[in-house]
Formats: sequence, C-alpha cells, structure tokens
Amino acid sequence: MSKETVFTMKLEAELREAFMAEAKAAHRPASQVARELMREYVERQREAREYDAFLRQKVEAARASVQVGRGRSNEEVESEAAARRAELLRQSDS
Repeated sequence: MSKETVFTMKLEAELREAFMAEAKAAHRPASQVARELMREYVERQREAREYDAFLRQKVEAARASVQVGRGRSNEEVESEAAARRAELLRQSDS
C-alpha cells in the first residue's frame, strides 16, 4: 500500500512518549503500529455495523412472524427449553 497522505493528531506528551517507547521495544515503526491500530478499529466498527444489521433483520423477521400468527408465548418457549434440558440431562446420565 502506498503512502498517500499524512495524518496529524494532537495527543498528550506522555501518551506519545509511551507509544513511541512501546513501538521501539517491539522493534516496529510507530507509523506501522498506528496503521495496524486504525485497520483493527475500522474492521471492528464494520463488524459491529454488520452484526447490528443482522440483529435488526432477525427482529424484523420475528415481528413479522408474530403478526401472521406464527409466534409462541414465553411460557411455550420456556416449557420447550425445560423439556430439552431435561432430555439432555437424561442422555448425559446414561
């Protein structure tokens, strides 16, 4: 990747000194470490947005399902989960 721009930021002198010292201790240029941190941040943010979109889609699908009468009450869900847990316990005791 070619270097096309310069990024300037203001930060506390102590933070800069600590960052530079850690980069030096790792035998890596501070600019390389900063780029990696930026890439990781961008990736985490992208993944968070994708996950939020996934959850929104799941909620919308569930709401649509309830609206057409395919939903189940909390009591039904809890009862089914309890039955599954009991079955798993019986299987593990065998």
